[in-house]
Amino acid sequence: MDWLYLVIAGLFECGWAIGIKYTDGFTKIIPSVLTLAAMGISFVLLSMAMKTIPVGTAYAVWTGIGAVGVAILGMILFGESKEVMRIVSLLFIVVGILGLKLLSTA
Repeated sequence: MDWLYLVIAGLFECGWAIGIKYTDGFTKIIPSVLTLAAMGISFVLLSMAMKTIPVGTAYAVWTGIGAVGVAILGMILFGESKEVMRIVSLLFIVVGILGLKLLSTA
């Protein structure tokens, strides 16, 4: 169950990271409230996952999900580069995340 919390926390990290772009420096109320809510949910779920998952593993997986998710959303939503080496680099992060999961004792 803790790994599920961690994955959902990572997805909410994507939400708040992308949400920051829409807050316009936290001057737009609705995007700001939604972004702050996503931050809170992400941190709470991360802390719940850390009850059994080692902190280094949990944090690396959380930030990895966020990094890959935000990079993909940046390509889709904001027309960011879809260069082959950028995508290959993201795949390396995914492999690292899977490796941490497979090697974890939690």
